[in-house]
Amino acid sequence: MQRSRIIRNVFLIALIVAALGISYNVTGVDFPRLFRDLPKGGPILREFLSPDVFTREMETRTIEIDFPIPCGSAPAESEVPASGPRLVPSVNCADERQKFTLEGFDLEPNSEVIIRWNLPDDRTMTAIRTQTDANGYFTSEVEARPIAATKDGKPSQLEVDTNTPVGGMKPSQALKDVVDAMFVTIFMALLSTTIATFVAAPLSFFAASNITRKGVAGTTIYYVFRSFFNLMRSYDPLLMASVFGFWLSFGAFPGFLALTVVTIASLGKLFSEAIEGIDSGPIEALQATGSNQLQTVVYGVVPQIVPDFISFIIYHWDINVRISTIIGFVGGGGIGFYLSEQINGFHYDRAGTAIWAIVIVVWAMDFLSAEVRKRLT
Repeated sequence: MQRSRIIRNVFLIALIVAALGISYNVTGVDFPRLFRDLPKGGPILREFLSPDVFTREMETRTIEIDFPIPCGSAPAESEVPASGPRLVPSVNCADERQKFTLEGFDLEPNSEVIIRWNLPDDRTMTAIRTQTDANGYFTSEVEARPIAATKDGKPSQLEVDTNTPVGGMKPSQALKDVVDAMFVTIFMALLSTTIATFVAAPLSFFAASNITRKGVAGTTIYYVFRSFFNLMRSYDPLLMASVFGFWLSFGAFPGFLALTVVTIASLGKLFSEAIEGIDSGPIEALQATGSNQLQTVVYGVVPQIVPDFISFIIYHWDINVRISTIIGFVGGGGIGFYLSEQINGFHYDRAGTAIWAIVIVVWAMDFLSAEVRKRLT
């Protein structure tokens, strides 16, 4: 007996180890790659951790300098400012095809800048594209193109646009968009939870064995409603959102419908189990006095289940706020849809704003729902 138990345990352990090994292989786990590719994720992580929350009004200013091609064809730039946004070439003029170094100082930090040739005939042509550092500085090599040659004594100009902040700080457009999307998410979850409650609450009595499972008809009703709740709970909210999205086009309404359907099933099961867990004493006392089924439910069941029902409703609103965030990734509207758009558009600072908003709201909802449920129980 002892030996057979040992063999069975060894076989069970071997089976678990084999299952874990298969899981490891099919998942393609590569922990060294996680560290090798860490530099790739660094810039993205920094933007996520630097959300776009506040901004300032920006004033666009064009900086330009005369640059004769060839030398002597027109007067060169006499002097370059010693401070402020400026372009500083290594030479004041150049012959055709000659290369020179161009530096930019005090431009907009960490931004792409486009250096243009402003030709004598008032046409413009891109000279270089480059990136400024955290101090608004760049240095690049530029070629004196023949097309930029002086014409009728009028030299070409090197010019660049820079944005200078003016005025005080104000909420960014990303923050406003995130607040709007978060309101959609919160109230979409609230509406779906409310409607699901009104549908699930009465149906849950039919799925409670101590209320309905009496006789052939009652047992049939019990299994029908219990099976309905179990079947609907098996559908993932993402799947439901995709179905309603293809049906009604994507937006907040399909997301709301998906949440409502899933919440009806989930609350229905929770409510029915709460009903099954009530104290049978008051019910038996009412039945002993000749109360009918409706009176028994109203006076013997409902007073016992109200605190649990309210607790489940608040808890599920909290859950639906989280689920609606995920539903947004398949077009269900709200903050999830906004987050998906920003990630797909590589606007990681705006995505960071959405992520921080989700964290704050979910934490607040979790705290408030826990406090309310604590007071009810």
